[in-house]
Formats: sequence, C-alpha cells, structure tokens
Amino acid sequence: MMSSIRIRRGVPGDAARLAEFAARMFTETFGADNRPSDLAAHLEASFGVQHQTRELLDSDYVTLIGEEDGKLAAYAQVRRGEVPPPVRSDAAVELLRFYVDSRWHGRGVAQLLMQHVREAARDLGARDVWLSVWERNPRAMAFYAKCGFRDFGSKYFFVGSDRQSDRVMVMHLPD
Repeated sequence: MMSSIRIRRGVPGDAARLAEFAARMFTETFGADNRPSDLAAHLEASFGVQHQTRELLDSDYVTLIGEEDGKLAAYAQVRRGEVPPPVRSDAAVELLRFYVDSRWHGRGVAQLLMQHVREAARDLGARDVWLSVWERNPRAMAFYAKCGFRDFGSKYFFVGSDRQSDRVMVMHLPD
C-alpha cells in the first residue's frame, strides 16, 4: 500500500538534495557491478549539484520528484534530445533516469511516477518515450515492459571508462 507520496516538478532549489539522492540511488543500484574508479567518474559527471542545477534549469528536461514529508522517495527525468537509431520516431523523448528508493519498492510509487512521466512526455510534445536500461538489469526491464515499453535494440552506455550494453526500449503514448 502506498503512503502519501506526492510527485512534483523539480526546481533549482532541489539541486543539492537531488544530487545526493541520485548518486545514492545509482550507487545502490549499480555500485557492486562497477569498478570504484568508473563509478566515481560517472557520479561526478552525472550527479553533482552544478549538473543537477543545469538540468533543473534546462527547458528540455522535466525532473519529477516523489517525496513524503519532504523526504525524497523517487525521481525521474525526461528530456528532449537526440534519439538513437533503434528508435524510429520523430516525436520521442528520453526517460533518462527513473529511480525509486528501495524502501518504497512494491508500494505503487513506481507506477505513480510512471504516470507522471507520461504526462511530462506529452508536455514536451512526445508521442513516444524511449529509454536505455542495462542489459544486466532484468528487474528494471520487466518493470518497463509491464508499463508498455518494448525492446527496440541496443546502444552503449559508459560508466566512467567501462563501455556497457543497454537495451533500448520504447513506449508509445496513447492519444
């Protein structure tokens, strides 16, 4: 049963809390499977306060924050940008990040957050949402498939200097 999680759009004042939360979520999810030096490089490049501030100010990004009593429980980022070759859509946005703190797993938070992702994607003018998910993350792939994403191929993703293979998944947004 889900508690009183509220999903809202992030603002620049959220940057420090979001940077800490995002780095913790990535580390908890992927830290054990990556070399410490590559993990550290990725965290520095992707989740610092300045980086989060830039993304929160960028009109091509929508950052969604799930919180209860002011504490972060989940977040997602949707962005307009380049679409990889497997995605055959001229109106697609990327679900760049999607994390739910493990305390909230199985309580409906991910489904609620995904509803807001769909709304944010529509607000950005999308008809499709694409994402890339590490091929060694079957739990995430199963969740995305349950949400309507379908496998469209693969692309590389770098964690530091380590080249990893991600599955590219696409969800069509119903009219």
